[in-house]
Amino acid sequence: MAELQALLQGLSDDFTKLQQDLQTSVQARQKLEAQKQENLGVQKEFSKLKDDETIYKLIGPVLLKQDRTEAESTVNGRLEFINNEISRQEDQIKETQVKIEKKKGEIIQLQTAAQGGGQAARA
Repeated sequence: MAELQALLQGLSDDFTKLQQDLQTSVQARQKLEAQKQENLGVQKEFSKLKDDETIYKLIGPVLLKQDRTEAESTVNGRLEFINNEISRQEDQIKETQVKIEKKKGEIIQLQTAAQGGGQAARA
């Protein structure tokens, strides 16, 4: 019975770890989504600019002039990177959810076996 209890505790610890991993992945996904929205806003502002307007980039405490093509390219590159990272995080979230469900099934199965074994021992 003690062996069964130790096995159940191990599964429970694994389950808790998977839940924490899932929460971390979801938070990372939310952060990426916020960055995506911010960069989409910048991209939208670029579309409102006239061709002769100047773009400045804040580097530390200094504003430096930046070429429009370079600025747009940078934002587009960021958006592509962010979209790839969002996809990667979503895959990781799905994978972790599958692992959680599997672990939950193992725990339930072990608990059922423990209850059945305990009842058979009493009889």
